[in-house]
Amino acid sequence: MNPLDISKTYLVTGGAGFIGFHLSKRLLEQGAEVIGFDNLNDYYDVSLKKDRLAILKKYKHYTFIKGDLADKGDVFRLFQEYSPHIVVNLGAQAGVRYSIDNPDAYMQSNMMGFFHILEGCRYFPVEHLVYASSSSVYGGNEKIPFSTEDKVDEPVSLYAATKKSNEMMAHAYSRLYRIPVTGLRFFTVYGPFGRPDMAYFKFTKKILEDEPIQIYNHGDMYRDFTYIDDIVKGVEAVLCNPPEENAKGTRAKLYNIGNHRSEKLTDFIEVLERHLGKTAIKEFLPMQPGDVYQTYADISELMQDFDFKPDTPIEEGIRKFVEWYREYYKK
Repeated sequence: MNPLDISKTYLVTGGAGFIGFHLSKRLLEQGAEVIGFDNLNDYYDVSLKKDRLAILKKYKHYTFIKGDLADKGDVFRLFQEYSPHIVVNLGAQAGVRYSIDNPDAYMQSNMMGFFHILEGCRYFPVEHLVYASSSSVYGGNEKIPFSTEDKVDEPVSLYAATKKSNEMMAHAYSRLYRIPVTGLRFFTVYGPFGRPDMAYFKFTKKILEDEPIQIYNHGDMYRDFTYIDDIVKGVEAVLCNPPEENAKGTRAKLYNIGNHRSEKLTDFIEVLERHLGKTAIKEFLPMQPGDVYQTYADISELMQDFDFKPDTPIEEGIRKFVEWYREYYKK
């Protein structure tokens, strides 16, 4: 396994996003050159994105470009001007429930945007394209843990459908143009500087403000919560290790990247309450459209190929998040 090569230029789309910020910071700390690309949309609080960028801009090897993945001209200018060796496509419209009300945003960013990245990698050849997929592609699969060998043909949200489509598009481009591509199916990533639209973040805000939290499926849900530092370690290990060509002439690989354990939502909330020092006012509701009952990652391939070992327990991860939240929001 090759270590991170700091002589390379890394393009990180979604560079002002949660995972994009933490990955960029990690690469910059080691001396790599990072180009961040983001449209800074207002799906959630833009000031949080700007504060992440303010931290990254302190590094001399960081360049930020504001642009839109859905604009092919923006994407091609990016490739032409900076000639990235390795592309990490984390830019996408996130959120399962939002996709029910705003499907256009997902078609533009997740479908057209990813198509433009693939075209960029085709016309301005790169050494490796690593892209974000999602545990949501498993839909209502009942076999656990979820394996990349499982069928994922029945998505329960448009968001999931776009992510499955990205995997198929990447496979086709790899086969047609010999582009080395690795897809990572992320499982419920959490931690400092996280996304305010995610449940743990919203729970924290509401608990501290004495507002009721909405708990779907009456709390009978399970998630493979993965701390951001573990995610970054996994992504970093993959970057300089593009897949070899297989027997079918394709250089494409898919991995799950998660914590490899499934926590009950109510247990997760108890940990959060303990670290906040407050009891939540709970409002139990039925399952929401597009939600899945359980996520649980089989990460054996990532462990085998990259010695990936997530080692942040929920107690520690939530403690670190709560400490950050209280400091950031002065709560």
